[in-house]
Amino acid sequence: MSRIGNIVKVPDLRNKVLFTLAMLLLYRFGSFLPVPGVDQNAVRAIEDQAREGGVLAYLQLFSGRALTQFSLFALGIMPYITASIIMQILQVVIPKLQEWQQQGAVGQRKITQWTRYVTIGISILQATGFTFLFANGGGGLAGDSNISLVSVWSPLRVMLIVTTLTAGSALLMWMGELITNRGVGNGMSLIIFASVVSGMPAAFTAIYGSENGTAKLAIFLAIFVLMIGFIVFVEQGQRRIPVQFAKRVVGRKQYAGQSTYIPLKVNQAGVIPIIFASAVLNLPVLISQILPSDGWGASVSSWINDNLVNTINPIYLTFLGLLIVGFAYFYTAISFDPVQQADNLRKQGGFIPGIRPGPQTETYLTKVLNRITLPGALFIAMLAVLPTIIVSALVGGNSNAAFAFGGASLLIAVGVALETMKQVDSQLMMRNYEGFLSSK
Repeated sequence: MSRIGNIVKVPDLRNKVLFTLAMLLLYRFGSFLPVPGVDQNAVRAIEDQAREGGVLAYLQLFSGRALTQFSLFALGIMPYITASIIMQILQVVIPKLQEWQQQGAVGQRKITQWTRYVTIGISILQATGFTFLFANGGGGLAGDSNISLVSVWSPLRVMLIVTTLTAGSALLMWMGELITNRGVGNGMSLIIFASVVSGMPAAFTAIYGSENGTAKLAIFLAIFVLMIGFIVFVEQGQRRIPVQFAKRVVGRKQYAGQSTYIPLKVNQAGVIPIIFASAVLNLPVLISQILPSDGWGASVSSWINDNLVNTINPIYLTFLGLLIVGFAYFYTAISFDPVQQADNLRKQGGFIPGIRPGPQTETYLTKVLNRITLPGALFIAMLAVLPTIIVSALVGGNSNAAFAFGGASLLIAVGVALETMKQVDSQLMMRNYEGFLSSK
């Protein structure tokens, strides 16, 4: 409480925290505003069935249940996250984007602007896809192909729904940027954090409402606290590679060499591998909705429904773990380039003690990165699989609670909380106040 009091004492920081909370409350309010032209009875039916799990349970995870309610913010912040990942990958292969990346703040503004354009394009595609999917019995994703959200089908009605969903996604992107510029923490991350955390009370209620709920809830709370502690321990873990800079002579002055380090996180890829792996596994489920209802199409759909829709199926869990490990190596290779890092060190006159600048530095960085990526990949794979098994064992069945406490949920919640607290701490330290993460 004393540290919360420190935040209240600083007017500037207090206003930033209040502004951030106000924007998050506005986001949660928009998550319940219905889209015009949608049958609300069908919305309630789909929401009830999505609680049993399936693809919709995963898709609504990052929208704070706004998708199954088909509200203004049904698309959530995922179009922007997808666009950011696409732009980050394209920077490796498109020279113009690489040039912008090296231009500093000016180039970053150009990349941000194009990310917004890509976000709008993805939002239009997703809004159109969801509208047609649910209007043509797409409720089959939740278990009932007879549900139709658009009771009166017309081009103008579809255009109205698509425009509303796209505008909601653009508004959410703008709100996230406002939080980043005028509030505390990263706005996009905090919006995802609010979406993930909003589903946890219902998941706790589901565990408590099951048979012997009090004992099961006590067991799960103990496991939950242990998992959070383990996530914090691994997320804070990093390999620090020492770097020494040679002495420099500027004019008539000689500056002594400086010592620093390159921090390589154990979990360099963050939650991205879990999102990628889950999206890849859900793609066959989406495709199965358009396969023929008899013959080979029925056989393929039946196998997919038996093995890939059920999140506690051993086949699903095996594929999920392997894909997470693969995507962890893939995304780590994109986010940290040893060749570029070695070249930057050479240009700045820096070197790793005992390692020659140039190719040997590149080889050394690659070796270290590969060695720490494996435990990081196994960590997030275990984090994605174990909570699902534990919750399913406590609650039973393919419950939506398994998604609320899945690896992606906990990793996002803890990671965003840590980064936000670090920013609050840094601002408190600037004013000689004790922060949350500081030790006496």
